[in-house]
Amino acid sequence: MQLINRMSIEFNSLPENVAFARVAVAAFASQLDFTLGDLDELKVAVSEAVTNSIIHGYRNRIGETVQVEVILYKDALEIIVVDSGAGIKDIARAMTPAYSTDPERMGLGFAFMQSFTDKLEVDSAPGKGTRVRMFKQLNSLAAVMPGH
Repeated sequence: MQLINRMSIEFNSLPENVAFARVAVAAFASQLDFTLGDLDELKVAVSEAVTNSIIHGYRNRIGETVQVEVILYKDALEIIVVDSGAGIKDIARAMTPAYSTDPERMGLGFAFMQSFTDKLEVDSAPGKGTRVRMFKQLNSLAAVMPGH
């Protein structure tokens, strides 16, 4: 895949930075011809990944760092969200819909990330943090209607 552009941001583990991450990624992704619906879905996926870092990874500790990297390809977008928090002991279980380590949460973060992106990868280890990679293919008319 041909890399077109990339950006990287990092910010403190504050809940108000979830909105910042959403908008930053959507603005960057808008360089491609994503629909408004696609951009909304990307915003939800980013929100869930960043929220997981803050709530589960850092257990709401302020002053930790969340990193977001976005890589733009000719016809796709890759979003990587990284924290150095608690990590996940059982990734398969954590990705089960309705599972949460916090009884106040719905446990749908990974389900939303999976449903709103084309590919989701989660790398994590207890005490080592978590790295979430999401990939979204551009759904252009050219892909559906060759020659247009």
